[in-house]
Amino acid sequence: MADATGNQTPDTPDSGEDDLRGRKVPELRDQAKEDGVSGTSGMRKDELVEAIVEAEEGSGDELDGSSDDVGAGPDDGKIRTGPDTSKSLKYSQEITSPDEDPEREGRSLATTHHEVIKQWAETRGGRPATVDGTEHGDHLGVLRLDFTGETDKLRHVSWDEWFRTFDERQLNFIYQEQRKDGNQSTFFILESPNREDA
Repeated sequence: MADATGNQTPDTPDSGEDDLRGRKVPELRDQAKEDGVSGTSGMRKDELVEAIVEAEEGSGDELDGSSDDVGAGPDDGKIRTGPDTSKSLKYSQEITSPDEDPEREGRSLATTHHEVIKQWAETRGGRPATVDGTEHGDHLGVLRLDFTGETDKLRHVSWDEWFRTFDERQLNFIYQEQRKDGNQSTFFILESPNREDA
């Protein structure tokens, strides 16, 4: 009885999922970004498909974190160099966009791109923080990312405060997406190319 012309089930998740599984990872990342999914650079194909399906079904709000894109920052994600630039920075792959991927697993990466840093941290459950007691007047002290939530030495701050301090101190963010064994990494360091005691 039903008219068989056209797509009879345009919003059927299974049909959409089959279509997504037939796509390549870069296409899936583009689709995920379009759907407002953050933290896609470390996701594998199955994770990307699942995130896109959830976002398109309207249940993907939690994937956005705060859903506020904090942008690239004043240096458009480009690394900062100076007289005390570390060897770690010199041998790291520069990342200037959330769409860029590591050349290989375990690769050391470097960026100043605010959204890249925020997505990387939030994908791992990290929150912006400062080490309590290291403040200088009304300026934040030592910057950290808190992945455990259990330490009493850290004080959580807003991303705005964290990035303002990060940029004032001209820091670089050196990190890994995955360890050499392919598992997700939470390794990062903050490096100042202008002084030895970043």
